[in-house]
Amino acid sequence: MAMETGIWKGVDLVDRPKGIVSRDIFVDPELYELEKERVFARCWLFVGFEDQVKKPGDYFVSRMGEESVILSRDRDNTVHVFLNSCRHRGMKVCRYDEGNTPVFTCPYHGWSYAGDGSLVGVPRYKDAYREELDKSQWGLVEVAQMANFHGAIWATWDATAPSFEEYIGDNEPGQRMHLNKPDGSEADIEVLGLVKWLFSSNWKFGAENFLGDTYHGTTTHHSVQLVGINPGGGQGRGQGNRSLYLEQSVNFDISHHGSGQLGFHIAPRDLEYAHTFQDPVAEEYARNAHTRRMELLGLHSRLRQANGNIFPNGTQGTNNSICVWHPHGVDWTECWRWYWVHHDMPQEMKDMLRHYFMRYGGPAGLTESDDMENWNYAHKASKGVIARRYPYDYSLGLSRELHGHPLFEEYGLPQEGVLTEKKGGPQREPTEQNQRGAYDFWLQLMQAESWDDLREKGLWQ
Repeated sequence: MAMETGIWKGVDLVDRPKGIVSRDIFVDPELYELEKERVFARCWLFVGFEDQVKKPGDYFVSRMGEESVILSRDRDNTVHVFLNSCRHRGMKVCRYDEGNTPVFTCPYHGWSYAGDGSLVGVPRYKDAYREELDKSQWGLVEVAQMANFHGAIWATWDATAPSFEEYIGDNEPGQRMHLNKPDGSEADIEVLGLVKWLFSSNWKFGAENFLGDTYHGTTTHHSVQLVGINPGGGQGRGQGNRSLYLEQSVNFDISHHGSGQLGFHIAPRDLEYAHTFQDPVAEEYARNAHTRRMELLGLHSRLRQANGNIFPNGTQGTNNSICVWHPHGVDWTECWRWYWVHHDMPQEMKDMLRHYFMRYGGPAGLTESDDMENWNYAHKASKGVIARRYPYDYSLGLSRELHGHPLFEEYGLPQEGVLTEKKGGPQREPTEQNQRGAYDFWLQLMQAESWDDLREKGLWQ
């Protein structure tokens, strides 16, 4: 193994300047095992929403990579994230998806844990253990760091990792804007539901699909564009008339500016209300939110968040959703997609969005079913001996990568990015700059012994 030079079994894994990526990073089982240690055990991962644990005793069972974890609120109202594994023999101490309980009790030998993770009950503690077991040393394993970002809970197992704010860096405005209310005010998230499904391909296929990949839309989602699928009930996947406001699109990739990629659509300066909803209550709510947004955010009211991904696998989708692409071995992925609204939305708007979510995303939605067919076939077609000799091409947009633009400075946005302008309609020029950045960062993590190693090499500021 020669990961320190980016070579794997004689193959260059990632060549960012040329836009070339080896198929091995998607299909090699040994690389996947190293990836669990150097990517998923180090990076910040999305766990759930604070809204899912409103009251003391509430819990929600989530995942971090392949690890089962418990998001919970203890009796002192503190939120925790614990490894869902008994310290005695490893049994899951919580096997329900969600609920409320004063203690988590292992069904194997009966060890029980309080909401703060402390070991409070050990059967036959006096006569069998002779009270010699130090219970204070055998509580549930808690994550090294946890962050509550506008109601979204993120965590990492690595105490030496940068803080979450440092980790997302210049991508913070897009993440915040994604979670906040349509009028730009602070998020008040109400989780509508969570959809889970399993498909047979590597987790990276799903994650990279949301890195501003507009190139596949015309081919893959042609049928979706023809039917009434958008939130307002009209044709296409966009909300309202996209051509009224899609003037420029900006994408920022991973560099020294944070571990995420996201995009913005920038509306024209003379933007008027462009969204149309068939339901009159929803229409009034959206129109009023647009007015308040312009008053509250000023120049930044022109920014509309696009799809993006917080590395490695936490995808922000447009239309009030977050996807997490949980690995199940090198060949399988379990996707969890959260959908939310805001508590103060009128019920008509909540119902409209809920129906749209069911039509659009998830395993039964028109769009996601299109994508999964691609990922399943691409993964299987890349596993063969001959196939693995030939890398993937990620060169799209190499000649258009921008480093600094007056528009970025005007909005206080990072200077590393790509700007694509509207060309005769709402479709914007595609680029694979974000994908190149993601796989370059993946390689840096795979080569590094630790976060301190990345810092010493100047690969992380």
